[in-house]
Amino acid sequence: MELKVLNKEGKETGRTVVLNDEVFGIEPNNHVIYLAVKQFLADQRQGTHKSKERSEVSGSTRKLGRQKGGGGARRGDINSPVLVGGGRVFGPKPRDYSFKLNKKVKALARKSALSTKAAENAIVVIEDVKLETPSTKAIANIVKNLQVAEKKVAFICTSENKNVLLSARNLKKVSVLPADSLNTYSVMNCGTLVISESAVETVNNL
Repeated sequence: MELKVLNKEGKETGRTVVLNDEVFGIEPNNHVIYLAVKQFLADQRQGTHKSKERSEVSGSTRKLGRQKGGGGARRGDINSPVLVGGGRVFGPKPRDYSFKLNKKVKALARKSALSTKAAENAIVVIEDVKLETPSTKAIANIVKNLQVAEKKVAFICTSENKNVLLSARNLKKVSVLPADSLNTYSVMNCGTLVISESAVETVNNL
């Protein structure tokens, strides 16, 4: 797959890049995409939810009434789950939601996500953006010139391009991803992938 390289004004530079068909041209596997996205979102969960059970609620353990003959449910003490203010039955406990995926499955998911974007013509290659200092306005102008301002945009660049990361973090619909740590969720969560020219080689070898 061959794409034209655009400049910061959104115009053609006359250069082209070739995207690896083994990464951008495969038949997408929707199930492994689902698994990779599910794992990514599960890893984001803190899992610190907790409710107090019967033994943890503050209150007297005095038996409130006789065992039988009261006409209602038996209640051992004021911490009983059938009473207001009592403990919760089978409440949530702190847990780890993360789970393991094989490397080959995660690699296939990344390739499937990139191939999906390629099939949707949602990939733009831009010349390397070099900023001396962080500038949100500069990144906003680039997004506007590329005519993708109305969509969620994911900038894929080399990891040393820190000023681009700092410049884009104030923009609601723009995220910056280092090419060497690209993940399936970020690719699927954006409307358009904007890949810097120097990052193409890294992405081609994923």
